[in-house]
Amino acid sequence: MLCLRQVCLFTLRRYQARTLSSDLLVSQINSCTHEDEVFSLVGRNKARLSEKHVAIALNVLWQLQKKRPLLLRTSDYIRNHSQFLTLCILAENKVEHMEDEAIVDTLYSILRLNVQDHDSLAEVLVTEAWKRLERLSLPALSKFALCLYKQHRHFSPVIGKVAHIVDMKLDSIQDIRVLSVLMISISDVISQSFRDRLLHKAEQLLEENDEVHFNYAKRILQFLQNVKLRYHPLVEKCNKIFLKSASCLDIHSIGFIFGQYEQLGFDSAEFRLVAKQLLSETIDDHHDPETFAKLFFALGPMAGSKVRERLLLTAVHMAEEFSSHQVLVVLKTMQKMKCRNSHLLKKMASVLHKHLDSYHVLQLVKLTQYLVALRCHNLELFAKLKMLLFGFLKSNVIPADTAAIIRVLAMLPSFQVEEIIISKAAAVLPQCRLHHLNCIAAALVKWNHYDQFHWQNNSELCVKLLQKLNDYGFQRLQKANNLNLLLEELTHVNGEWFEEVLKEETMAVCQLLVDQITRANVLQLSFFLIKTNDRCPSLLDRIASVTVENIDKIHPFEICFILFLFSALNYDPPANEAFFESCIQRLTSNLSFFETHQLVLLGHVLAVAGYFPPVLIKRIFNVSFLSKLDAQLEVLPHTLKQRVRLHLMKLNRAVCLECPEFHIPWFHERYCQRVFHNSSSRINPLRQHVHRMLTEILGGSNYARISVLTPYYYEIDFECILDENKKPLSYTAQHIPLDEVEGIHMRHDINGEGRMALPPGAQRIALEFLDSKAFSKNSRHLKGEPAVKKRHLEMLGYQVVQVSSQQYFMSFLSWINSAD
Repeated sequence: MLCLRQVCLFTLRRYQARTLSSDLLVSQINSCTHEDEVFSLVGRNKARLSEKHVAIALNVLWQLQKKRPLLLRTSDYIRNHSQFLTLCILAENKVEHMEDEAIVDTLYSILRLNVQDHDSLAEVLVTEAWKRLERLSLPALSKFALCLYKQHRHFSPVIGKVAHIVDMKLDSIQDIRVLSVLMISISDVISQSFRDRLLHKAEQLLEENDEVHFNYAKRILQFLQNVKLRYHPLVEKCNKIFLKSASCLDIHSIGFIFGQYEQLGFDSAEFRLVAKQLLSETIDDHHDPETFAKLFFALGPMAGSKVRERLLLTAVHMAEEFSSHQVLVVLKTMQKMKCRNSHLLKKMASVLHKHLDSYHVLQLVKLTQYLVALRCHNLELFAKLKMLLFGFLKSNVIPADTAAIIRVLAMLPSFQVEEIIISKAAAVLPQCRLHHLNCIAAALVKWNHYDQFHWQNNSELCVKLLQKLNDYGFQRLQKANNLNLLLEELTHVNGEWFEEVLKEETMAVCQLLVDQITRANVLQLSFFLIKTNDRCPSLLDRIASVTVENIDKIHPFEICFILFLFSALNYDPPANEAFFESCIQRLTSNLSFFETHQLVLLGHVLAVAGYFPPVLIKRIFNVSFLSKLDAQLEVLPHTLKQRVRLHLMKLNRAVCLECPEFHIPWFHERYCQRVFHNSSSRINPLRQHVHRMLTEILGGSNYARISVLTPYYYEIDFECILDENKKPLSYTAQHIPLDEVEGIHMRHDINGEGRMALPPGAQRIALEFLDSKAFSKNSRHLKGEPAVKKRHLEMLGYQVVQVSSQQYFMSFLSWINSAD
């Protein structure tokens, strides 16, 4: 017994000593402030290192790197150190004894230290974690899933298993950080219904948490991009988080957010204002190519003239240092800025030569598009691009890539079509979606139009190929039995080929699938009908009924676009009043969802349809609102900025004419004068000819005016005045004032009460010569804008005659002649 007791005491003392020693070593590793300290401890204690020590040491190495700025990190030094290799070998040998969390932490640490994905330790850790997958905590599961995502195991069986566990435990996840990591990690292996559950859960957690780190919101944007879903309600929630966290955002985060917004079709003037201020304050801090390229991308499109010139000058000086990716970013941004700075463009073209061979096929396609849009004239560069694109075309077997290459080859200057293009296009046609067929068709039509075929028989081959292409397009439409999938294919389909060949068949198929219109696809269908300008009663009526039935489930921003469809096409669905009132009630109750410029666009949409909700009108025509609008307009893209200003003027005009009870003043006189004087439109020969005919019939040049500018700046093609007996009156005899500016007559004959100063019984006649743009496709029904103009001209005292062709115009002249 005594001997046994002594053995036990000796063993206990050894165990306690070892435990104390181990705890001391753990403490020493955790207290290290430099990588060399960690390696020194590892070197002196190799024999004593347990699996716990190894895991902690690798984690500390990553934590030390994490504290440093990206450019000051020394991952290469760490990976090449002999003691790091020792740690990796020990970890690989002891992996089975590691705790669950330690395995995941170790895998995460080595991947963040840029250890290769196929490294033996990484493979062993993944395998061991896979075995323990079911018992991992949710935070550990999310960290492991992120490791798999960083290893590009997007479709691996283990990711599928992770997705299954998330599906089972989704209701129990209460941490938005954990959820956001899991969402992006499993995004490639989830069903649509599972995707929708994840989105609903994310929205719920964002609403429940007042303080959400902006990184979690960034991950949610990445998820939406991964699943190719434009879901504005969730993006808006993320945008609010970014605005709250503005002081924490750096150039990398701002660049990422702008990039995601662009991909997701979202824009926020408020975020642009914040980002512009932050970036402008730090513009002198970005001296390396990587951060400057991000600065150029984010700040360039919204910079003022002085900052813009600074950015362009810096880009010229830094051009030689840009990587291949940074060159693409700069050229893309120049296109967005509509910048054709010849010096910078030449510099970028010269730099491109050393990078061309490193681009993959879709990067070359984008590069070609940017250079063509920027009007680059470097023929040597285009020749090399053509050679590289041809090389990819010959070896490519992916229909989408083949179509993209063919489309971009058609953009190259002085391009001669070779037989290989025709044969490659013919080979992929059976596998092409409508968008790909559209790309190939656009190229073939262009080449055929400009006779760019190298051999005569190529032209004949092109015609035959176009016929085949048409047949495949029809076949694809006729097989369509799912409206959601069809609308997805039609998203990027447009142009001459679609209009002339497929549009009618497409509309017929959509009508066959009318019962599949739901609140989930009503917006996408509305976009398609806006794009096609097609007034299809069965589809429009179904959209209206689905919208009313689901009015509380459809986002206000989506309702705005749906109303735009009906307003633009000037279409009244059954129960028109109930439809518009229901939509307006939903919108006016949720005006906070809209930014200032969006409210202006909404107000104009409703005004075209004849609706002026007082709460919206009073909100827009307010000094503080207009001041805020002016500030936000400064950072909006140029095209959008011009559209908002134009629509504000039109809304101001409509309110003045149709709602005088609001007492809103007309404050766009100077704006209209500036737009008028900057306008390039002049009287065309056809209108001059018609004017001569009109004056001959009416009795002379004093009896008719061409291009008259009315009060509130409507321009009408022709004006004349008839007395109470329908006889033409002379402008000179009646002393009616008209100024003439470059052939445009400007009226100044409105008295204080807003009535026309005409002889008793006389009537002004406004003759409008309408082209096809004033009507819906295949319809003689006026669209919204021309109908509003007619309504407003009548309020200004005109009898309006709108004619749509020369034949109808001649009928009008006959009517005037007979009256005379």
